[in-house]
Amino acid sequence: MKKKFMKAEEFDKKFDNGEDISDYLDMEKAHRPGLEQKRVNVDFPKWMIHSLDKEAKRLGVTRQSIIKIWIAERLKQISA
Repeated sequence: MKKKFMKAEEFDKKFDNGEDISDYLDMEKAHRPGLEQKRVNVDFPKWMIHSLDKEAKRLGVTRQSIIKIWIAERLKQISA
């Protein structure tokens, strides 16, 4: 599918008017600023991994998910 092009001013006007602008976007290159992923390695003691896995299983989520959720909650608390 060939992408359509237009000037930024016209694009902004269409967006502001609530028009469908999806034909003008390249979704393969789209990203959400500030939400890019960066891999980090963290070493945990075995007892902590066991506890994380137990809680993750209880909640029906992955270990990684529960770690990310808990860290996000803590960061929100300290920045509030």
